[in-house]
Amino acid sequence: MPKIGEISLPEFPLLLAPMEDVSDPPFRALCKEQGADVVYTEFISSEGLIRNASKSTIKLDIYEKERPVGIQIFGAELDSMLEAVDIVEQTGPDIIDINFGCPVKKVVCKNAGAGILRDIPLMVKLTEAIVKRTKLPVTVKTRLGWDSDSIRIVEVAERLQDVGIKAISIHGRTRVQMYKGEADWKPIAEVKNNPRMHIPVFGNGDVATPEAAKRMRDDFGLDGAMIGRASIGNPWFFAEVKHYLNHNTHLAPVDMEARVEAAKRHLQMSIDWKGEKLAVYETRRHYTNYFKGIPNFKELRMKMVSSETSEEVFEALEEARMRFADHDFSVSAV
Repeated sequence: MPKIGEISLPEFPLLLAPMEDVSDPPFRALCKEQGADVVYTEFISSEGLIRNASKSTIKLDIYEKERPVGIQIFGAELDSMLEAVDIVEQTGPDIIDINFGCPVKKVVCKNAGAGILRDIPLMVKLTEAIVKRTKLPVTVKTRLGWDSDSIRIVEVAERLQDVGIKAISIHGRTRVQMYKGEADWKPIAEVKNNPRMHIPVFGNGDVATPEAAKRMRDDFGLDGAMIGRASIGNPWFFAEVKHYLNHNTHLAPVDMEARVEAAKRHLQMSIDWKGEKLAVYETRRHYTNYFKGIPNFKELRMKMVSSETSEEVFEALEEARMRFADHDFSVSAV
C-alpha cells in the first residue's frame, strides 16, 4: 500500500488534482464523499501569501472532513516560498505540495509552475529547501518536461526524491503541449520502474474513464491516479472508478434527482464559503457536466451559466429536476 510520509493510503488511491477555481472546499467535500482518497487545494501563490492577499489566504481554508488534504503552493523565489511554507504549516494541512506543472502563461513567465522545468537545478534547490523547512511531507506535481526535446523526468523525479519529497504526481504532457494531444504515460511508468525510486508515483492526464484508470494501474504499474478535468461537475467519477477497479463493471448512472441535489449543495456550500457573487460565477463551469448528455437541455444550461443571482440558478435547477426527472442517463453519453 502506498504511503505519503506516514499517511497510509489504500491500494491505487485516487487523488483530486489541484485546479484553479475548481478544487475549493465545497467541491473537495463532494469529491471526498464519493471516494477521493487525497484532495488538494487550488494552487496558491507564495507571493500572494506573504503579502496576505485575500485571494490567496482564503485558499488556505481546510476542514477535518477532507483529510488527508494537501495545500499546493507555487513560486520561484526561494525566500518567498519558504515564508509561504511557514504560513501554510500554521493552517495544519497533512501535505505541502509544490506546483511545478502549471502551464499557464502568467505563472510560467515568472519561472514558476512548469516554467521551472527550464531550470532543473533551481527546481531541485527550491524543493530541498522546502523539505528542510517543514516537518510535513512534501510532494510535487509536475509535467514530463518543458518540451519534447527536454524530457528528463526519470532523472528529475529521482533528484527530487533524493532531496526528500514523499510522492510525485506527473502529468503526461510537456508544458509546450498545454492540454493538447494525448497524455503519454510511458515516461511516468519509466519513473515508477526506476529501481532507485521508492516513493509513490501518481499518474495524471487523460484519466477520463474508469477504463483509463485501470490501464494506468494494470498496464503502466503506477501507484495511483490524480484526477482533474474528468471530475469537474462529476464528483461521482471517483466512486465510478473505484467500483470499476474492484469489480470490472460500471456503476449505474447517477439519476437526475442526485445531480440536481449535488448541484444545489455545491452552490449553497460555495455561497456559504465565498459569498454569493463568486459562488454563482465559479460554479458555472460545473453545470455542463452535471447535466451532460440530456437532449434539449441547452436553454436551462444557458440560464444556469448566465444567471447573476443564486436564486435564478436554484430556480433553473428545480426546473431541471421537474422537466427531466425521468431522463434515462444510461442511454446518453454521460
